[in-house]
Amino acid sequence: MSQAEALAPVFAALGDATRLTLFGRLIGGEVLSISALSEGTGLTRQGVTKHLGVLEAAELVTRARVGRESLYQVRPDRMRAAQDYLARASAQWEDAADRLRRFVED
Repeated sequence: MSQAEALAPVFAALGDATRLTLFGRLIGGEVLSISALSEGTGLTRQGVTKHLGVLEAAELVTRARVGRESLYQVRPDRMRAAQDYLARASAQWEDAADRLRRFVED
């Protein structure tokens, strides 16, 4: 499996505004419950749970059961892999733009 194929679920999961918002609330390193993540979203706990399931399937978050609650936190390794991929893509884009600039200027 190529790196692009492996990371496609990450970018697909983060392509939804609600999931991106939920992920943003977790990115500070906190471990949060569904109740805490539901606050201020206008979504039901079921709706938040569904979105968290997509993030979990993309391996962006992990879930731990503590009593009756599910607690979620970010998987930094998965995010680092996506960041590395985007950094390489950005560098390739910059190289291509530099080549084009030199071609046009010559």
